[in-house]
Amino acid sequence: MHGKLPGYIEITRNSKECIDGFLKESSYSKVFVLVDENTKKNCLPLVEPCFKNADIIEIKSGEQHKTLTTCTHIWQRLTEANADRNALLINLGGGVIGDMGGFCASTYKRGIDFVNIPTTLLSQVDASIGGKLGIDFNGFKNHIGLFNLPTKVIIDPSFLDTLPLEQLKSGFSEMLKHGFIQDVNHLKELATLKIEQTDWGMYIGKSVTIKNNIVTADPLEKNERKFLNFGHTIGHAVETYFLTNNMPILHGEAVAIGMVAEAHLSEQKSGLSTTDKNELIRIIDTYFERKDIPKSGMEEILTNLAQDKKNEYTQIQAVLLHKLGAAVHSIKITKDEVAEALAFYGTK
Repeated sequence: MHGKLPGYIEITRNSKECIDGFLKESSYSKVFVLVDENTKKNCLPLVEPCFKNADIIEIKSGEQHKTLTTCTHIWQRLTEANADRNALLINLGGGVIGDMGGFCASTYKRGIDFVNIPTTLLSQVDASIGGKLGIDFNGFKNHIGLFNLPTKVIIDPSFLDTLPLEQLKSGFSEMLKHGFIQDVNHLKELATLKIEQTDWGMYIGKSVTIKNNIVTADPLEKNERKFLNFGHTIGHAVETYFLTNNMPILHGEAVAIGMVAEAHLSEQKSGLSTTDKNELIRIIDTYFERKDIPKSGMEEILTNLAQDKKNEYTQIQAVLLHKLGAAVHSIKITKDEVAEALAFYGTK
């Protein structure tokens, strides 16, 4: 179904058995489970028997809480419980929980083990894989962070039954990205799906394999791992604008905006054919309504680009497409080009 995955990633519909097996084989001094109010209510009951002796740490859900303030709360809870360096933190939740929980685990007493149990489609196909950890700072996405792989990732498609449609769409955006940058056959399969009627287990493995192969070849994002940032240079700048103006949009929605805008730039700068550009836009528009990006916000969005982590020597760098299924990285783009690409996005 999903080719060869590394030993630390397991796709299963029996996460209880998988968690039990992992904990029995381990000798952790204490186990902590990080949840938010949503995963505490909807996901924890599905695996709670595994955590009879675990401490539950609850945080508030949402990107707006992915901050140092929340990290302080997590570190405080670990400290109060006398967690030593043989403790384990299990991140039960979506991308925010995984990114922040992994970051807190990796920095607590110079590092304790952590396990990701991703409960959203976005985190199952993207955020839980590859060891990118971090938090937002002054509204900038993942501005403070590090690379560190989890000890284990347990991906159970059953958790997706608890998700609303918009959360499934957010993860689906990243799956489409995997197809756009590397696998046209995967893309063709995805582009026929009805999101609310899909058995995701059939498709998650393929996306995880694509991402894992890229990450394994370039763990610290010096070269081809940058391909995974298609749609993210412009998408993150837009996402940060909406977040800092108290109008947060989902990460996948922002990436969908970024992919349309960056496809437009790809036609101009990296040889993407008009046919391929139009096909990408058709696919995105099938699943995502266009967002209204206020003209008054353009200057702030363009300012946000200066903080993108791929930038080099103050030059904005983007990942663009040469054709569907083939990306190129480190293409220099200007603020004027981004403004024009966003104007293109806004004129459907």
